[in-house]
Amino acid sequence: MERGGALDPRDSMPLAQVPWVSMTRKPTAGMYLLLGSMTLAVHAPRSLAGGDAHTAPAVPIPADRNRDGQHDFDFELGTWEIHLQRRAQQLAGSNQWVRFDGTSVTQKVWNGRSQIEQFETDGAGGRIEGLTLRTYNPQTHQWNLYWANSKDGLVVPVQVGQFRNGRGEFYGYDTLNGRPILIRFLWTHTQTDTPHFEQSFSEDGGQTWEVNWITDQHRVSAAAINPHPAPPALAVDAGNKAAGAATARDGQHDFDPLIGHWTYHLKRRLHPLTGSSSWVDLKGTGECIRLWDGRADLDEVDLDGPSGRIEGLTLRLYDPQARQWRLYWANSKDGNLVAPQVGGFRDGRGEFYAPDTLDGRTILVRFGWSNMTTPTPHFEQAFSSDGGKSWEVNWITDQTRLPGAE
Repeated sequence: MERGGALDPRDSMPLAQVPWVSMTRKPTAGMYLLLGSMTLAVHAPRSLAGGDAHTAPAVPIPADRNRDGQHDFDFELGTWEIHLQRRAQQLAGSNQWVRFDGTSVTQKVWNGRSQIEQFETDGAGGRIEGLTLRTYNPQTHQWNLYWANSKDGLVVPVQVGQFRNGRGEFYGYDTLNGRPILIRFLWTHTQTDTPHFEQSFSEDGGQTWEVNWITDQHRVSAAAINPHPAPPALAVDAGNKAAGAATARDGQHDFDPLIGHWTYHLKRRLHPLTGSSSWVDLKGTGECIRLWDGRADLDEVDLDGPSGRIEGLTLRLYDPQARQWRLYWANSKDGNLVAPQVGGFRDGRGEFYAPDTLDGRTILVRFGWSNMTTPTPHFEQAFSSDGGKSWEVNWITDQTRLPGAE
């Protein structure tokens, strides 16, 4: 239950006192790769490869490329009681700690090479509702750990690392009170039913460390602690009503109709913004699961086409302050989460935008969702090289709900 860097300890503070530090990235990378080596998505087909807050930084421990660690986090799968201790003030000489208690549930993604963890805790410092997405990079044999909090739906800078001799170490960079710091996550006792986690900060480049977050967890049955069991996939009519009512309020359930199992048919333009009319088809299946009672979801897809296979996921997070969604994509080829598309729904149509570059040119990217209240939702991606005056569609997805599947 990684707390996700320097932002995490402030999650436990009352909302009015949370001094958020943002390190969201500026997209700067080339985008549209061929299917054989791409980081493309069903719902986020772009590829952003530049160094930033969401891609892996250089870490103090070099990667061990001789060890396959893709199932190192299998111990986390299941349901847990969690007991947290947080230092009240970090890197300030404080010895005052605050306690939190709660629950956690971790589910498998990509057959264990990725995981999604949801947890809730309460204590004297307030309430924490968050999630951790863990993705494995088969190229470096390391894990990427991404944290988000339901207060803002923002993924914070990644922690990167691996396990050696039963001990997991993960490092990342952030700022605390305007100062650059190094962050370390440590996992121990992972072969028991009581795994142990610690977060530490360093302001001297790793010469000294101060522990500020301690988690102990105890495995339990799901029925013993789960006060909010995951509801089944929405039937179309029920989904329509729920999504429509939420849209009228604040949009936090706009993606509810996608919960469930699907078949996919995709069409992709081979050479966007070149006048090309050549397209390639892909087909496959996927599942979308509800997170945070619908204020987030995780979409997992497995697709095949003439140029290769795509195994990816889309993490959608709702920002209740801005009343907008952020759509993040990761591909199993490297496990890196790319910068999000941002937007929302209006009159039944969802539009989400982000800047990027293509062949050295600055472009805008637009995602468009329609037919959300039918059994066949429709998605399109389009690029613009003239600041949004004109758009060229280059990616089309039609999905159909699998009958009888939840």
